[in-house]
Amino acid sequence: MKKTLVLGASPNPERYAYAAVKQLVRYGHEVVAIGNRAGEIDGIAIAKDTPPLDDIHTVSLYLSAANQPAYYDYILGINPRRIIFNPGTENPELSRLARERGIETLPACTLVMLSIGNY
Repeated sequence: MKKTLVLGASPNPERYAYAAVKQLVRYGHEVVAIGNRAGEIDGIAIAKDTPPLDDIHTVSLYLSAANQPAYYDYILGINPRRIIFNPGTENPELSRLARERGIETLPACTLVMLSIGNY
């Protein structure tokens, strides 16, 4: 299973990031959730800070490109194997920085990837 950081997590059940956390857990992936508001999703705490992390396979982004620069150093510093830019989060600058460090970048949808079995 792939340890995943959901960046932009939300305790609001109507948000895609909320659904992503639920589905990742359902499919057996370990999830770390970071968002602007503290809360939880099915027992997964949503952190408001940037805790030290290791062994993150995938960062699943749910932050608009305008809100991502504050997290560049954090994302690149945890050295994930890949970053999924979910719809509405595409960011050529972060993509380039990640690829320069050997991190795979995908413009994709975490929910679709899980549902079709290619996560």
